[in-house]
Amino acid sequence: QVRLVESGGGSVQAGGSLTLSCSASGFTEHCLGWFRQAPGKEREAVADIYTGSNTIYYSDDVKGRFTISYDNAKNTLTLRMNSLKPEDSGTYYCAAPPITWGGACRRVEKMGYWGQGTQVTVSS
Repeated sequence: QVRLVESGGGSVQAGGSLTLSCSASGFTEHCLGWFRQAPGKEREAVADIYTGSNTIYYSDDVKGRFTISYDNAKNTLTLRMNSLKPEDSGTYYCAAPPITWGGACRRVEKMGYWGQGTQVTVSS
């Protein structure tokens, strides 16, 4: 059974940085993704990574500011967030696909496992 536990959220001022971590126990699939959801908005993909090839995707909103990485030895997914903006605020989730999904980990409806989320608040 896959269990995802996020940590590292918090409150920062605009321009600041945060690093989120996701412990992925029981994870054996091909990719992991970071998603976020702001109040009143739909959950959206932020970044994903193919854990075997390190192929990476970033949404246009975060490209150049966020860095996703995966430590295979520690089964830990990380999201380094720099130059944060107020519009980056929201609950951040890591997610993994079910064994039946072989595509990328950036489609909300295709993910089978979710962490509990960690809150990020960026003030102006």
